[in-house]
Amino acid sequence: MTSTQLSVRQIPADDHLAHLASHPEASFMQLPAWARVKGEWRAEYLGWFDPTGTLRASVQVLHRPVPKLKYTLAYLPEGPVADWNELEPGDVTAPMLAHFKASKVFLARMGLPAVERSWAAGVVRKALSAGGHALMTELDTLHADTRAVALADALRAEGWTKQEVSEDFNAGQPEFQARIPLAGADGEALDVDGVLAQMNQNARRETRKAASGPLEVQAGSVEDIERFHALYRETAERDGFTGRPTSYFTTMFNALNEHAPGTCTLYFAVHEGRDLASAIRVSSGQGAWYVYGASSASERKLFAPKALIHRMIIDSLADGCAFLDHGGVSATLDKEHHLAGLTLFKTTLGCNVVQTLGEWDKPLNKPMTAAFNLYMRARNRH
Repeated sequence: MTSTQLSVRQIPADDHLAHLASHPEASFMQLPAWARVKGEWRAEYLGWFDPTGTLRASVQVLHRPVPKLKYTLAYLPEGPVADWNELEPGDVTAPMLAHFKASKVFLARMGLPAVERSWAAGVVRKALSAGGHALMTELDTLHADTRAVALADALRAEGWTKQEVSEDFNAGQPEFQARIPLAGADGEALDVDGVLAQMNQNARRETRKAASGPLEVQAGSVEDIERFHALYRETAERDGFTGRPTSYFTTMFNALNEHAPGTCTLYFAVHEGRDLASAIRVSSGQGAWYVYGASSASERKLFAPKALIHRMIIDSLADGCAFLDHGGVSATLDKEHHLAGLTLFKTTLGCNVVQTLGEWDKPLNKPMTAAFNLYMRARNRH
């Protein structure tokens, strides 16, 4: 592959959005609407141009300012968006870093949108049950992308660093993701029965029972966000995590659906007028993401969350999506680890595990980066 001389400059958000239209594999986190959800960050849009003036790549950068200073952390969620089979990493990163240095960025954090390896749900389930492996990376892969491996090698050679694979979740987006395939090995879309066939027997039986039972699955509007949040608060208290405020979900629902109606869908599983479970799905391009879920502790035998998963599968197939992402999992295969149960649950639903390239850091001001990392470690301890 030959090097391509590229220059970087700011572009309008609409130009970035138009470029995304030619890359249906791009994440929803690259939508300008997503920047509206992350209101504490400032969005910037960059384009890479070749000598003919053709736009070859673009990205939404989210800048987080340092209080009382003019420096920012530049975060590229699932970007830049480019055809990495045609571009060398250095041709993209070098002009971008020059731009960031001139813009007083102290640290660039980049999460390239590529899958390095994947493992079949059944293989992961079996390994968790059998023991004998420490990490997912020790298993035989379902798929490996040599280009993604080459991208990682090139970033290391340029001085980018990433956190090593570990058993726990690190800061930022999880490197390992659980995804239900909605297409076969030939790329053809599956039907609902084909998707359910990837689940283990119990999960498939419970999902069918939930979908055909007394539950009513409803799609809500922005006026129903408080209904979701009531279940979300109950779930947060039960599971011991700090939840987001109602306003966050209202902003997310409005912003994403103003981008394109149906991008963000709110679901409820209702029994005799009572909400038993709720979920939020985001759909963009070839991907669908189950981003938030909440449930009541009542009527567990109705399997309300699985009724919502069934509906999300149907809607994601209708949207032409290739996968339904269920969020992060740990790399551990130690069944005694506190995150092992989450991996087992998601793989029983037919989720393969994919290893993305993860998030990479490039310090541009080392003293400020060191101070920032100390601050983050102290905050994560409390």
